[in-house]
Amino acid sequence: PLKPEITITYIAVSAIFFNSGLSLKTEELTSALMHVKLHLFVQIFTLVFFPTAIWVFLQLLSITPINEWLLKGLQTVGCMPPPVSSAVILTKAVGGNEAAAIFNSAFGSFLGIVITPLLLLLFLGSSSSVPFTSIFSQLFMTVVVPLIIGQIVRRYIKDWLERKKPPFGAISSCVLLMIIYTTFCDTFANPNIDLDKFSLIIIVFIIFSVQMSFMFLTFLFSTRNNSTFTPADTVAIVFCSTHKSLTLGIPMLKIVFAGYEHLSLISVPLLIYHPAQILLGSLLVPTIKSWMVSRQKALKLTKQPKAPVKV
Repeated sequence: PLKPEITITYIAVSAIFFNSGLSLKTEELTSALMHVKLHLFVQIFTLVFFPTAIWVFLQLLSITPINEWLLKGLQTVGCMPPPVSSAVILTKAVGGNEAAAIFNSAFGSFLGIVITPLLLLLFLGSSSSVPFTSIFSQLFMTVVVPLIIGQIVRRYIKDWLERKKPPFGAISSCVLLMIIYTTFCDTFANPNIDLDKFSLIIIVFIIFSVQMSFMFLTFLFSTRNNSTFTPADTVAIVFCSTHKSLTLGIPMLKIVFAGYEHLSLISVPLLIYHPAQILLGSLLVPTIKSWMVSRQKALKLTKQPKAPVKV
């Protein structure tokens, strides 16, 4: 009765980006476009390092009794682009560089239309023709157009928004919860799904371990001494580089692996990864926020000119 093929695929994703367009200051979005180093870091980590590292890790796991289709599902997680929602919501919750998070989510999604199917072919060898045009047009209509409309509407009601301060974060979170709920229902309603508990528990543990490790790795890289990233940039990098898209991933898996009898099992790791990244991210929000605030204060103090000493 929820009609997720319409309400989720089009309305929910569009609502998240219209919400982002409405809440984001235009000058912040335009300045984010120029932050090329940050964008390169996020996209290379997400679409090159992540899938390669997972492939190396899976070579070791292939000798274990873990269900091979769940392991293939882990590889598909590595091939996915950044999400179009969760990374932006968490970056906003911390107070990080939301404009950079939005740009990388949208840009990564467009790159993912071309790169993700190629990565899936490279690592898993699926042989199906992928309708790039239809996926590209769908992404354009559900990501770019709502964002632009949100920005246009913002220009006319800017004063009202500044006065009332609507709960944009809460709205996006509710929409995202609906996306996760319908996707879980869709997958686990399949009567052919054959899942042993041992493999499932191990996969859940691996997913949390991978997320924690990669979040820590991106944090170390973006805060090293010769890095030019601000604390707010680091927040966007940590979330955008390690999060994977479910809203783009599930439809893409259905297209690339059309006709596969094990499609449900391949989808499971991505279905676990998405809520896990939101849960883990939400738990870390207070810690990352306190780090960012203290780091920003420390940087301000170091930049303040020292008062001349009287002799």
